[in-house]
Amino acid sequence: MRENFHWLSVDQLLNTRRKVVNLCKGIPLFERKPLSRIMSFLMLFSGIRNALTDDELGLEIVHIALPTTLALAADPIASLIDTAFIGHIGPVELAAVGVSIAIFNQISKITIIPLVSVTTSLVAEEDAAEQSHQSEKEILLEESNVNVKVDIEDKTGNTFSINADKKAAVGRGKAYIPSASSGIVIGGVLGVLQTLFLIFTAKPMLNYMGVDSNSPMFKPAQQYLTLRSFGAPAVIISMAIQGVFRGIRDTKTPLYATVMGDATNILLDPLLMFVVRLGVSGAAIAHIFSQYLIAIMLLWSLMKQVVLLPPTMKDFQFGKILKNGFLLLVKVGAVTFCVTLSASLAARKGSTTMAAFQICLQIWMATSLLADGLAVAGQAIIASEFAKRDYKKVVESASRVLQLGLILGLVLSVLLMSLLPFGSKLFTNDRSVLQLISIGIPYVAATQPINALAFVFDGINYGASDFTYSAYSMIMVALVSICSLYVLSSSFGFTGIWIALSIYMALRIFAGFWRIVTASGPWSFLTENSNLFQ
Repeated sequence: MRENFHWLSVDQLLNTRRKVVNLCKGIPLFERKPLSRIMSFLMLFSGIRNALTDDELGLEIVHIALPTTLALAADPIASLIDTAFIGHIGPVELAAVGVSIAIFNQISKITIIPLVSVTTSLVAEEDAAEQSHQSEKEILLEESNVNVKVDIEDKTGNTFSINADKKAAVGRGKAYIPSASSGIVIGGVLGVLQTLFLIFTAKPMLNYMGVDSNSPMFKPAQQYLTLRSFGAPAVIISMAIQGVFRGIRDTKTPLYATVMGDATNILLDPLLMFVVRLGVSGAAIAHIFSQYLIAIMLLWSLMKQVVLLPPTMKDFQFGKILKNGFLLLVKVGAVTFCVTLSASLAARKGSTTMAAFQICLQIWMATSLLADGLAVAGQAIIASEFAKRDYKKVVESASRVLQLGLILGLVLSVLLMSLLPFGSKLFTNDRSVLQLISIGIPYVAATQPINALAFVFDGINYGASDFTYSAYSMIMVALVSICSLYVLSSSFGFTGIWIALSIYMALRIFAGFWRIVTASGPWSFLTENSNLFQ
């Protein structure tokens, strides 16, 4: 049997799909869905052997994904270095900061991910629309001394207006993108609200995470979380600006700013923690300083490329961002609850378990988020092509980023399984913690392909502006995952938590596949435009 197995070429697969489509003509839609699902699934991975080809699409993905990946990797790496420094103070301090970082990161994600994701899609859409109408605007501007308003239809059927002021976009070489300034303003407001929220709820949130007032972890944890909260405005504003840069496909500028900021953080850590002897407070102050530096650099660079002050209040896109952002807020809330619950269950088992879980979780997220670069590339390209109604490139882009995500996940899995047994000593010297880390390593490594595909599917759905499905499907995934966390953690302890997290990520992949292979929602064109694949 093995001798008769062979890979289908792309041409063979397309011919097969063409035959299926012809056979299905005249068959009611509900009866032909199983065939459509199978072929849609095969199309996603049909050219995986050629996924690394340096064609036009491949180069476009690389030019967006590589700088984004490096920028996304820089911050977790800085956090890992923070963890390494704090781990040498003691296991109690490491566990305390681990709880505080888990709270801060999860609260930040509630605001950052919806804001950045929606901003990226809207900016990509508006940028594509503006480029399509640039010639028309330039002609109008040359013939008139007054402002000209051009109505453009976006991919959702709504219309938005572009005020073509000759003093702004064209005259000064800047792009006019209303969603850019809107996202930044919303980011600033959310940052201030997050700071106030964390300051006034630090104690009850630590108690919820299993760190009560009598715990030795409580004082350093509260100290670190309170100080770190003052950096929230800078974090959210800088991420909103990064969303703008992603939308206009400039991912190099955020990379440079992030590297400069994180390098500053790394340099300040030992100085403030050990020389000035501020301990965990020094780590928090170093992080705050670096985040404000990143925000200032990004804002300065963006002002040179984009008009940040729309002519009137009506030109702001607050409504679109808040509407779609709320849907993603629901999704991120479900994601946040699952991850925070896992950290809480680990903290309730003691400082040793929490310290080991924190190290494993930081590595798990740091490596898995490398796939977010591919997700961002897919989102930016797909959002732009949906606006142009180029559905063939939409499918090609989705397929390519999924293939690259799978390859990346497999590579990371091999690397982590090989290196982590030796590298875990960089984070702590405590034997009990190291023993638990060795138990978590197989799960951290084995789930990398699953994590990579889950993140890439998020980018694909965001690029299609499929925010409603993303929200409701994640609620279903979270309900199952929460039950798994409680049951498996009580039965298998530290190991059970990681098994439940693996189930959680696998369910996210299933939700992503289901939307595309059923050709529903924005992907209905897979059924309606079968001729695109012929």
